[in-house]
Amino acid sequence: MAHTRRKLAELDPVWGQIAQEAKAAIADEPLLGGLIHSSVLHHGTFESALAYRISLKLTSNEMPEQILREICDKALASDPEIGLAARADIVAVNDRDPACDRFLLPLLFFKGFQAIQAYRIAHWLWTTGRRDLARFFQMRASEVFGVDIHPAARIGKGIMIDHAHSIVIGETAVVGDNVSMLHSVTLGGTGKEEEDRHPKIGNGVLIGAGAKVLGNIRVGNCSRIAAGSVVLQEVPPCKTVAGVPARIVGEAGCDQPSVKMDQLLGVRGTDDDASD
Repeated sequence: MAHTRRKLAELDPVWGQIAQEAKAAIADEPLLGGLIHSSVLHHGTFESALAYRISLKLTSNEMPEQILREICDKALASDPEIGLAARADIVAVNDRDPACDRFLLPLLFFKGFQAIQAYRIAHWLWTTGRRDLARFFQMRASEVFGVDIHPAARIGKGIMIDHAHSIVIGETAVVGDNVSMLHSVTLGGTGKEEEDRHPKIGNGVLIGAGAKVLGNIRVGNCSRIAAGSVVLQEVPPCKTVAGVPARIVGEAGCDQPSVKMDQLLGVRGTDDDASD
């Protein structure tokens, strides 16, 4: 058994780590044994565990868990990038969220991670032409997690959504890799346009709590949007913007704001305007 666990960790380090943490968690809290066994240890692969967890969270009287599980299993088998992106998301949450000290936690308990994975299944359904079913996944994720992501939106990997309450991401939004955002973020439109109307968020961007980014505008790589800002114009790469409406108040302060998670203004890397 120990040899099997070592081999698993070599072949799939994220899944191997989750399995080890699951065993330790049961030893620490036996009352969670049923939950952890059904969600983790019963499964031979990360994809199987993820499909089970998503289907369990989204099931309702309108759609039984077994059907949802079959949909999730097919999506994950058809597109390996979904599982790879989910692994990157777990690593991102563990690296950036001080409340997360194990890979196991996002899979079991963190609704930001779970909502993103539900979106990834919905996006697969959307791109394969099953759009009404994709909208069902969107609806259930919004009802369960308080996160409303249109299945047509394009979202990269290594995403961390902290707290994940009242997140809205519109139909034509694009989110790059390694982006971090906090609760109550909106990536929305500015009116009733029907074409390309939502923001394009670059790689490595940090979006603070309550920020609203509106319209078909570009937010450059490794930029930083302060909490509560309303962004209506393009943000250059590696800058910090703040205010209503948002304006540039300085540099981003580091080369990877989404990893650093520094949300304070008027600190190193900002210009004099940022400390007024």
